[in-house]
Amino acid sequence: MTIYSMTGFGRGEEESDKYIVTVEIKSVNHRFKDTRFKMSSLFNSLELDLKKALFNKVKRGSFDIYINFKRAESTSKFDDIDESKVKDFVDKMKSMLSGESLMIKPTDFLRSEFLLEQDLSKDTELSDMVVKAFDKSLDNLMLSRESEGKKLKEVMSKHKSAYEDYYSKIEKLSVTFQANVEEKLRKRFEEYKSEMQIDQPRFLQEVVFYLEKLDIHEEINRIQAHLEKLDGIIQGGGEVGRQIDFLIQELNRETNTIGSKSSVKEISDCVVQMKVQLEKIREQGLNLE
Repeated sequence: MTIYSMTGFGRGEEESDKYIVTVEIKSVNHRFKDTRFKMSSLFNSLELDLKKALFNKVKRGSFDIYINFKRAESTSKFDDIDESKVKDFVDKMKSMLSGESLMIKPTDFLRSEFLLEQDLSKDTELSDMVVKAFDKSLDNLMLSRESEGKKLKEVMSKHKSAYEDYYSKIEKLSVTFQANVEEKLRKRFEEYKSEMQIDQPRFLQEVVFYLEKLDIHEEINRIQAHLEKLDGIIQGGGEVGRQIDFLIQELNRETNTIGSKSSVKEISDCVVQMKVQLEKIREQGLNLE
């Protein structure tokens, strides 16, 4: 399946002998679905159908939809002049002036009172052009979101690999980590047992309890399970944004626990770098559907 970014842009255009219609859709990330139409009131009747077409294609995002139209270059405002209104006006003015010369410029008849009465909201050709331009814009938007999603997938995979490199180092250090701590505690015991009355069985019991608190194998196993799940989500595609965010929270929790349990510098350094990589994955995941 394909991973889609919530960020994208699509543009569509339709042209006829009378009109040129342009539709642009810009999308950014959002928790749910949100739309804002910026268009002439002529197209208000189309808004619900256009929104339905959009929501059938997307899962999440905030969308700004711009719909504009203008006359085709082959037409002009003079084509809309009502000749009968102009003739009536000229005849009336001539009769009023009683033979005096009448000075009129052609542009004087571009005022609304001389234009043909027409209701563009009922112009089916214009409405059909808006729908077709919108469909083109939506297709281009999805291509844009798909392309951006592919880039985000590559970036997340890169940071995940970096996280796994540091995780592998911790996994190797965990083999000797507890043994080294135990060895240090035994040496201290040997140093002070002659000076202090220490109950050896009780001391060993405390050592075992202390080592259990420092054991990070459980966290390591959980991290491995989360990484496998994260890889499946990234490779599987679909609506993954929220799933990735949840898994990053879980990985952060286990990583922080390892950091709090260990006093070994090498492990602490790895934990810091692992948290950096998780934050980078989270940032990219916020832009995915």
